[in-house]
Amino acid sequence: MCRITTAAPPESGPRLLEALGEGRQGEMQWLARSAEKRVDPQRVLSGVRSIVILAVNYGNPRDALGTSGLSTTVIPEDRPAEGVIARYARYHDYHDVLAEALVQLTQVVESFGTNTRSLSYVDTGPVLERDLAQRAGVGFVGKHTNLINRQMGNWFFLAEILTTLDLEPDVAEPNRCGSCTRCLAACPTGALPAPFILDSRRCISYLTIELKGSIPVELRSLIGNRIYGCDDCLAVCPWNRFAREASLLGAHRRADLEQPVLRELLRLDNAEFKRRFAGTPILRTRRRGLLRNVCVALGNVGGIDALPDLERASSDPEPLIAEHAAWAIGRILERQRPSL
Repeated sequence: MCRITTAAPPESGPRLLEALGEGRQGEMQWLARSAEKRVDPQRVLSGVRSIVILAVNYGNPRDALGTSGLSTTVIPEDRPAEGVIARYARYHDYHDVLAEALVQLTQVVESFGTNTRSLSYVDTGPVLERDLAQRAGVGFVGKHTNLINRQMGNWFFLAEILTTLDLEPDVAEPNRCGSCTRCLAACPTGALPAPFILDSRRCISYLTIELKGSIPVELRSLIGNRIYGCDDCLAVCPWNRFAREASLLGAHRRADLEQPVLRELLRLDNAEFKRRFAGTPILRTRRRGLLRNVCVALGNVGGIDALPDLERASSDPEPLIAEHAAWAIGRILERQRPSL
């Protein structure tokens, strides 16, 4: 999908500044550092007049809605405990996949005017792209703070081209959530305290990807078997009934990332980690981050068969992994004790 909006400041600018003032960004200090640019596109590209918003579907009918990331039940010992990776990360890194096409489209945009200047981003620029996408008519920001499209549901990436060309803007999309609050109720950690408000510090996507240190103990049991991101608030959205299978990204899907075996991941050394996840978004967590998440998942859903691997991990040279492995061992042993 391709839509256009003006370069006027996004309406959600004041809400961003409020969230930053309350510290809801957690450790994502890059949000604060780029706040002035995010609330004013002119600070990103001087003379910008239009913003082209692009949406690319990553939906797949094999992803059962509302089930793959919701389980915190211990997995029976007759089958290995598996982890859940957010749907968007089950492909080759979308930044790389979309970059070449975006560069080509940017060149086309620049060809329509003399001395036209432009900048393009795939989820990397200092812009409030969801707000701009709603204004461009790509979709509407739901109560879970993510963008919803009536043809793609919740499953799509955004990219944008800022240009000095004066292009005719499209009509904004009104909010269509109505009285629905399924996304708020679905969040396991209470990261959505009210409609349109996200506290990143409690969000499982933040905890398993952006957070670089220890996951707060009080939140670990709520993460279940999610090891990279979380789709729960997205998966329960009723608009997903109109979602379609991805076409452009279909060839880049990584079937091995659908539900990987946790104990196998825990055995990866640094070289094996890089080799297995080369070209995927999961590389950004590094080995220490992913194995931290794997330990938490095993603590939540693993059985006694996971103890040998966790014991080895508890002696890992990386303190972050060792700490979470020790916690997981305690959780599993606690479940083995007969109830009084």
